[in-house]
Amino acid sequence: MGMLGVRALTAPIRPRGPATLLLWLAWTLVAGAAVASLLTGFGPPSAVSGWLNVLAQWAAVVLCWVEVRRAGSGRVLEPLVATAVTAFAAGHATYLLTTDAAAPHPFPSGADVGHLVFNPLILAALFVLVYRQLRTLSWLVTLDSAVGVFGAAAVLSVVVGPILAAGSGAPSPEALLAVAYPSWDLTMVAVVTGIAAAHGLSVGRNWNQLILGLLIFTVADCLFAFRATGPGYVIGTPLDLGWTVGLLLVAVWLRGSTASRAEAAPPVRGAWAMVVPSMATVCGIAVLVLASQVRVPVTAVVLASLALVGASIRTIVAFGELRRTVNLLAQTRTDELTGLLNRRALYADVPGLLEDGGRRALLLLDLDRFKEVNDSLGHDAGDRLLLQVSARLAQLAGAGDLLARLGGDEFAILLDGAGEAEAEVVAVTLRDALAVPFTLAGIALTTTASVGIALFPQQGADLTVLLRKADMAMYKAKSSRTGHHVYRPIDDSHGDKRLRTLEELRSALVDDEFVLHYQPKIDLQSGAVRGVEALVRWQHPTRGLLYPDAFLAVVEESGLMHDLTQVVLAEALNQAARWHRSGKPLSVAVNFSASSLVDESLPERIGEMLRTRGLPASALQVEVTEDFLMSDRGRAHDILTRVRSQGIRIAVDDFGTGYSSLAYLRDLPIDQLKLDRSFVTPMTTDARASALVSSTVVLAHSLGLTMVAEGIEDGEAFAVLAGYGCDEGQGYFMSRPVPPDQLDRWLTDREADAAVGAPARRRTLSPAAEPAG
Repeated sequence: MGMLGVRALTAPIRPRGPATLLLWLAWTLVAGAAVASLLTGFGPPSAVSGWLNVLAQWAAVVLCWVEVRRAGSGRVLEPLVATAVTAFAAGHATYLLTTDAAAPHPFPSGADVGHLVFNPLILAALFVLVYRQLRTLSWLVTLDSAVGVFGAAAVLSVVVGPILAAGSGAPSPEALLAVAYPSWDLTMVAVVTGIAAAHGLSVGRNWNQLILGLLIFTVADCLFAFRATGPGYVIGTPLDLGWTVGLLLVAVWLRGSTASRAEAAPPVRGAWAMVVPSMATVCGIAVLVLASQVRVPVTAVVLASLALVGASIRTIVAFGELRRTVNLLAQTRTDELTGLLNRRALYADVPGLLEDGGRRALLLLDLDRFKEVNDSLGHDAGDRLLLQVSARLAQLAGAGDLLARLGGDEFAILLDGAGEAEAEVVAVTLRDALAVPFTLAGIALTTTASVGIALFPQQGADLTVLLRKADMAMYKAKSSRTGHHVYRPIDDSHGDKRLRTLEELRSALVDDEFVLHYQPKIDLQSGAVRGVEALVRWQHPTRGLLYPDAFLAVVEESGLMHDLTQVVLAEALNQAARWHRSGKPLSVAVNFSASSLVDESLPERIGEMLRTRGLPASALQVEVTEDFLMSDRGRAHDILTRVRSQGIRIAVDDFGTGYSSLAYLRDLPIDQLKLDRSFVTPMTTDARASALVSSTVVLAHSLGLTMVAEGIEDGEAFAVLAGYGCDEGQGYFMSRPVPPDQLDRWLTDREADAAVGAPARRRTLSPAAEPAG
């Protein structure tokens, strides 16, 4: 192995101090052993290569025990790996010390004891690594590992068959022992690869080094098996390098694993989740094809068949998951009551239509006195009315028009090629069609509608602006009872109030009037507090405590969102630093709007703010909305990638209410989805809502993402979400957003309850009339 290979293997962990010298020394010894073994025929004795290999192996032993000390007490993984490496190195040293370097070594011997315990100890370490995660994993992890073992064992049977068949009669003890080495190795490689490919398992960032080390071990042990049962094994040959390099890679993996164990492991995405079944299928087919041409052991044919059966089952399951995902994608675009496009689909399709240019008009239609229908006839009658209204609107929509139900009794229609005059004609036509009586439960019911109109491009260049202006126009039509109204600048009747609010906001930013409340995020399986979400409030000097719905729209429109985000981020990180110093290492999630994320220097500024406060990257989570992810995919990818490269986690807030295409989940560096409360609230009473939540959790986990449910209002919703495997949740059932001092008392109460075995307090004593944001 050259120096470039050494650099590639050691660079990811960036060791410092004595460990650096130790690794360089070990790889230098390996290089010396390689040269000595190649020059054996030109004079230098093979003992030189043998001793250099032994010294390199003991360097790996020292490195492992350094990691044991660095990991501290209470750890099991590091001592197991260090003991395994020590046992193997001791066995190899015994070979060198007890036998003649130039003669074949006796086999088996006492030195084999150290070699034989290596693999069981490594397997025990792997079990410790994943033990606590096994309870949350599906049976597919076990199936993947079993398929991998069958495939590896089938190949192994073909490889070692000649060894077992050597001689006559039953295999000799020497042959069985020689076969045991590669058998252990291939089994362990299959298990390790299965673990690495299992989505949901955190296995560290340098897992490939362990896999490579074990593969090198497997090759060396197979060659050893042929030598030991044939001409005999002689120490100091290039074969020894395989074991030495394998041990060093295991040591390097251990160091990288302990150095980054606090970091999240990169999730397995896409086709990688099928790597083990695919490899097992290839191995099984290869063995069966070989069996049709030459004689191979019966066990190899049986194992290859089992690998193919298991891989077939896994493939069937994978197609089932794909079908459910496709169905979920269709559901996310469709309004479940009317079958029309929903708000998500509107945000998905309209930007592309607007980019094509041309005149368009957005009509926002709201039924008048619809609440009276629900109150007098019941919600079932209201739903039937919405169905009939949707059918009439769909009949009148043109081929190039887009019709969607936004929610409740509100509909949006984007007209193709329409100006003001054409839009008003359509508005009158729609109102006339809806004026024809509907029949509900034998009652003829007449309804009217108010229509607001916004024109593209003169009144807005994107859907968000058009919707806001059409909404103002619709309320103008409703209040004036004109039926429909085209937006005019004067329709913003809150202009004076907004101007006053804008001036007060500028003063508030200077006078530190903004405060943060924090809502805990709870692990739904263990009940542990995983972190908090920071929510901004305005402590107005005369109006009291104001919630975001009272000022965020003005902040966004006035261009102050960048300044407010800086204030919120700084205070959130200050509070996180206070918690970390007091022994509560809580992570804080901060919401970032699309306008605040256009700043190209934001990722570096966030990193600097963390460093100046002495906080790890895990102390912050950035929450973004789907609208930002899709408004400029290239910018979103660049900004989020730079944020994520610093170790800061990315979450998609209000998932399910914005863009419909889920392609960004594949393309963008996202760690977590936050399911919007509009899905969680009806979950316990609506079977379709429940199925949607369950499928969304499965989708998130299949992509290697964690799922957080917002708006958990009662214990029933908490239990249902936990049963679906949802990772975390937040809501009034556990705690409202509260100031940091109240949150500290809440955390103390939970710790006290846990200490005495009492159920953890889930509610806080904060005011009952707080809005969700």
